[in-house]
Amino acid sequence: MNPVIGTVHHVELWVPDLHRAAAEWGWLLAELGHLPFQDWANGRSWRLGATYLVVEQSPALTATEHDRQRPGLNHLAFHAGDRGNVDAFADAAPANGWTLMFRHAPARRRRRSLRRLPTTLTTTKSSSSRTNHDQLNT
Repeated sequence: MNPVIGTVHHVELWVPDLHRAAAEWGWLLAELGHLPFQDWANGRSWRLGATYLVVEQSPALTATEHDRQRPGLNHLAFHAGDRGNVDAFADAAPANGWTLMFRHAPARRRRRSLRRLPTTLTTTKSSSSRTNHDQLNT
């Protein structure tokens, strides 16, 4: 497989709790079709096509909390299918360690958002006339 030049090779997220991150990200990525790829003492990864996502509890980690409003990663966006798929993710997510992020968004900007530090995961769905964003935060 020769990936297209310019596409993402991998994303690495440093986390303060590998066990928790692996369970939460593992659930979500498996639901999105990613397969387990690598597993080592300080990390795990999941692959879909030529791209993989890593969660790692690095010994070089200098903080235990992420603030998406500070410089650095604000969110990751994944295509999650139609509104029914996104609603199913949002309904199942709390049992898998994710919580709502934008509970009080106006109806016109409806976002089913789930949150757990250190990053935000945004699932997106495009229709012919607009894009709906439903956010899952981890």
